[in-house]
Amino acid sequence: MDVLLSIQHPAHVHFFRHAIDELRVRGHDAHVFVRDKSIIRELLDTYGIEYTVLVDESGSVSSLPVTQLSYEWRLLRAARRIGPDVVAGVGGVSACHVATLVGARGIAFTDTEHATLSNRLTFPFADEICTPECYREAIGPKQYRYPGQHELAYLHPDRFTPDPSVLDEVGVDEDDTVVVFRLVDWSASHDVGNGGFGDVRDAIEELEAAGATVLVTSEAPLPERIEDRRATVAPHRMHDLLARADLFVGEGATMAAESAVLGTPALYVNSLETGLTDELDREYGLLYRFHGENRQIGALRKAVSLLKDDDPPDWERRRDRLLEEKCDTTDVIVDRLLATDRAAERTEGIA
Repeated sequence: MDVLLSIQHPAHVHFFRHAIDELRVRGHDAHVFVRDKSIIRELLDTYGIEYTVLVDESGSVSSLPVTQLSYEWRLLRAARRIGPDVVAGVGGVSACHVATLVGARGIAFTDTEHATLSNRLTFPFADEICTPECYREAIGPKQYRYPGQHELAYLHPDRFTPDPSVLDEVGVDEDDTVVVFRLVDWSASHDVGNGGFGDVRDAIEELEAAGATVLVTSEAPLPERIEDRRATVAPHRMHDLLARADLFVGEGATMAAESAVLGTPALYVNSLETGLTDELDREYGLLYRFHGENRQIGALRKAVSLLKDDDPPDWERRRDRLLEEKCDTTDVIVDRLLATDRAAERTEGIA
């Protein structure tokens, strides 16, 4: 069976990488095509995954439509050459468009309700739309809900064991109280018009005043006065750092959720709301959400409270409950990708 996977964001590498290994172990061909981002290539190279770059990295929001059209055209040419049985992607715009044109099964994996433009461009062309149960929207008969989260495709304990030696890589002592502070660049189409922190420097200084060593990970340039707080850690070691951190504070929903499922309390500071972050907050108490105008004030007040708490919550117990109730999402990915193959086997048996 030929499976074509479209990867356009570093997080998608993590999402699919164990499924790619599983497909190949079972004798299937996984063809990986990517949009050229240095971190995507670095991660794929690190994990030994073969891939083909289709377009250069887009440099601005205004150039995204042209880049996307070029990517889809080249993905279509590749698909016509391969003749895949199934085409899949996270978000799935390119994957489902191309699948429709080549007569393959198109699968979109999504957990982002507010990606409204992407969803409108994808859902009519998808054969199946796979969402976690926490996804807020009811899509219709194409929707396949499962009891998992995207982050559990690669951070489930069956897939990931943290390496504490990452502290040596970032120059932090074992006894330090570590806060990972995440900033996003707000260039994604669904981020436009939204925001997180108002004054980054003040936020970092307040965390440091509470006794924390703050390690900043940012998609955008930092003000000169806080550039020395940037975490110089290899992309594939970031999850080791999140697992070791005492607290995560940031604007990115993905990294907040990653921290939470690793048992590190997360403060998500962003005007955007998601079903995923809502579930991690309301159901499991592993994440705290701050969305309104005073989100920075509220988040920092909570962060300082957690850092100074002499009797903190049992984060590991909360994580254990999450793992008891959620699945290894890689198993879901492989199952849905191979559904076409199993259907063909049943048809042959009837014949």
